[in-house]
Amino acid sequence: MFLLKASQIMKRSVIRLKETATIREVVEQFIEHGISGLPIVNDRNEVVAYISDGDIMRYIGKHKNYVIDMYSFINVIMGDDDSFEERMKRILKLNVLDIAKKNVITVSFDDRVEDVAYILGQKRIKKLPVLREGVLVGIISRGDVIRDAFKIVL
Repeated sequence: MFLLKASQIMKRSVIRLKETATIREVVEQFIEHGISGLPIVNDRNEVVAYISDGDIMRYIGKHKNYVIDMYSFINVIMGDDDSFEERMKRILKLNVLDIAKKNVITVSFDDRVEDVAYILGQKRIKKLPVLREGVLVGIISRGDVIRDAFKIVL
C-alpha cells in the first residue's frame, strides 16, 4: 500500500524569517539560498504569512492606469509614475507583512502525500509549509512530491 506521509518527504531545514523582517532581508535570502518563497513566522515559530517571488513581482512590475465606469461615475486609478528602479528601492524598506500573503495554505505533518499533491496542483502553488501542532516543522515543494513519490514506483 502506498501511504507516504508529508513528514517522510518534507525538507526539515526551512529557510524562514520573522514577521519583523524587511523585504530586503527576504530578497537576500532568495539570492543566498536560490529560493523563490519562504514562510514568515512569529516568535513561537507559527506561520503568520508566506512571501513569494510573485508577491514581489506584483509590487515592482509596472502598474497600468485603469478606468472604471460605474453607471456614469467614472473613476481613473492611476498607474505608476516612478521608475522600475525606484519601485525596487522602495520595496526593500517595507516590512514583509506589507506584501506577504497572510492566508497561508499549510499541511499537517501526518497528511498523506497524495493530499499534499492535490493541494499543490489545485491551488497552483509551489510550496507548502508543514505544521505539527501549529508549529512549522518543514516544507514540501512540488518537486519533492514528484521525486520522492515516483521513486517508489519507478
